[in-house]
Amino acid sequence: MSREGRREVTREFRDAPQFYLTAPSPCPYLPGRDERKVFTHLIGRRAAALNDTLTQSGFRRSQTIAYRPACEACRRCVSVRVLVNDFVPSRGFRRIAKRRRNFLGATQPPRATAEQFQLFRAYLEARHYDGGMADMTFADYQMMVEDSHIETWLLEYRDEAGKLVAACLTDRLSDGLSMVYSFYDPMLERQSPGAFMILDHVSRTRDLGLERLYLGYWVEGSSKMDYKARFLPQERLGMDGWSRVG
Repeated sequence: MSREGRREVTREFRDAPQFYLTAPSPCPYLPGRDERKVFTHLIGRRAAALNDTLTQSGFRRSQTIAYRPACEACRRCVSVRVLVNDFVPSRGFRRIAKRRRNFLGATQPPRATAEQFQLFRAYLEARHYDGGMADMTFADYQMMVEDSHIETWLLEYRDEAGKLVAACLTDRLSDGLSMVYSFYDPMLERQSPGAFMILDHVSRTRDLGLERLYLGYWVEGSSKMDYKARFLPQERLGMDGWSRVG
């Protein structure tokens, strides 16, 4: 084999994903249970294609890590994606969209700002004060937003006065968009800003000519995740592949 051929083989081996398994830790969704995850790194020239393949296989992205649950005795975490071309908003969803017409969404490059971090901290303290992200510093937040080897952006939502009220880190995939992480002003909780962001992403996915909006994991029995089941029709990933619901 030539020297160039050996170099190519070395590159191929280096770019091939290596998968790892985490140690058991308390499940954030179901009390009294432990979770484990399988994960790999999303780096290098193949990161985008690998992220596409893994997301379509039920993985989620966090910075340069793709992961999915690998719990031995539980299959409650179900990857869900909305079929945007068939989605018809319910009366309740139409009310949410109408109520939030004054929210102006704008796509920004994935750059962390102090304004975003202040909103992010307020959201965590109100909604996830005991979660794994509770101690995140600005440097941690900056890595969450900026540390990516794939096409991603931050959608900022502002009110009529220009105040930042919500944001969502979003990945573009070959077949859709993936909402990586969203947060909002907890004072607006009763106005359903989380649902509004999903509705807005449904429209944006459709406008881009894409078919699916990935929402991450739905966990039946978890009050934190119940809302995802309302966006129908959707596909849920099971042992036999994706199945349509609704």
